[in-house]
Amino acid sequence: MLLLLAEYLQQFYSGFSVFQYLTLRGILGVLTALALALCLGPWMIRTLSFRQIGQSVRNDGPQSHLSKAGTPTMGGALILVAIGISTLLWADLSNLYVWVVLGVTLSFGAIGWVDDYRKVVEKSSRGLPSRWKYFWQSIFGMVAAIVLYMHAQTPVETTLIVPFFKQVEFQLGAFFVVLTYFVIVGSSNAVNLTDGLDGLAIMPTVMVGGALGIFSYLSGNAKFAEYLLIPYVPGAGELIIFCGALLGAGLGFLWFNTYPAQVFMGDVGALALGAALGVIAVIVRQEIVLFIMGGIFVVETLSVIVQVASFKLTGRRVFRMAPIHHHFELKGWPEPRVIVRFWIITVVLVLIGLATLKLR
Repeated sequence: MLLLLAEYLQQFYSGFSVFQYLTLRGILGVLTALALALCLGPWMIRTLSFRQIGQSVRNDGPQSHLSKAGTPTMGGALILVAIGISTLLWADLSNLYVWVVLGVTLSFGAIGWVDDYRKVVEKSSRGLPSRWKYFWQSIFGMVAAIVLYMHAQTPVETTLIVPFFKQVEFQLGAFFVVLTYFVIVGSSNAVNLTDGLDGLAIMPTVMVGGALGIFSYLSGNAKFAEYLLIPYVPGAGELIIFCGALLGAGLGFLWFNTYPAQVFMGDVGALALGAALGVIAVIVRQEIVLFIMGGIFVVETLSVIVQVASFKLTGRRVFRMAPIHHHFELKGWPEPRVIVRFWIITVVLVLIGLATLKLR
């Protein structure tokens, strides 16, 4: 929106041409989203508290969590508002990728909103039934996959790239739709499972989102893409504004979500941010790198799958409690120790993911 204004004002003062640079608009996207989150955060916390939209806590979990009962939840709406406004202000709104990522993020956020609303406002312990949640995730994920497939202009946009082996690639064809669907829906649910401790989900999301912003910028630049032997995806560079907004909004939310949390993200934030990471990774053709950088999300998801499968097949549990962050809590780790160590692991995994740009 402001890009259009800057283009108009260039005829009066050439200095406004600086807003054509993706890097500047990416930085402005970070700062705008951060400022919005910090400014709106206290008001949102007061509003949620006044309306008694508080978190319910399971009795069979770590005893330290009982003190969290009643803490305002659905704070993920703050992240989505900050991301949406910042992206609309600084991104090129003629870019299809911007609208696809925004659409996926907000639609998955809407699913989470309904789920949270039914849990904390209508006091329904089930929230949105799992089958309906998965149904709507599937609908929105499949629509995004089909749009991206129909929009693909070059074969590389539907090719699976293997990191560290730049010459190894697989042309997916129509199977691209299936892969995209699973990446979007899978990453959405993986982040949601990770969101169980104060700041545990948002910081890895911010780090992975920032790294994907770098991939977006490089993939959208023909010279960088050719030099680094990564797929050149015209228009993907514009996603650095969205990734910057995600980074800023995430840090702004962490200001209030850090231990001990004043507000929780809820499904409205977790489902949306996970889906956003998935669709960006698909656009820049880095699905496997997302799997590496989001290793914490993968492990959390696998711990739930293993726990459920083991209990149904043998009647025994592998972990004291799943997802795995609760396992470490029940072993006696203080909550801040679990959170920070998971953050450190994510830093290492993100660095490994970024290393794939140069390692051939």
